[in-house]
Amino acid sequence: MSHFAKVENGVVVQVIVAEQDVIDSGIFGHGWVQTSYNTNGGQHPENRPLRKNYAGIGYTYDSQRDAFIPPQPFPSWTLNEETCLWSSPVPYPTDNKFYSWDEATTSWVEVENGN
Repeated sequence: MSHFAKVENGVVVQVIVAEQDVIDSGIFGHGWVQTSYNTNGGQHPENRPLRKNYAGIGYTYDSQRDAFIPPQPFPSWTLNEETCLWSSPVPYPTDNKFYSWDEATTSWVEVENGN
């Protein structure tokens, strides 16, 4: 069994698990693109990434890049062309504390006790 994303106007509207021959039969309509549950940022544990990222509802399918791209989380974040993931303008702190993104200040703000 494989995972497939239903893409309408470049946007993922559904993700299902099915056999390739069922998808090929057209019983579920057309516009299905295979996706890999184990692919993230162009990486796969068995070195066989598929379309940069596992598709999710609301993701964009970019046929030029042959990649699924998650929605942009904040206007200040930019798309990493290699991973097709969004990057903050400031790297996430590496001090083992919890942070949330503050778009107004374009910075990471510490969250007390991980809440």
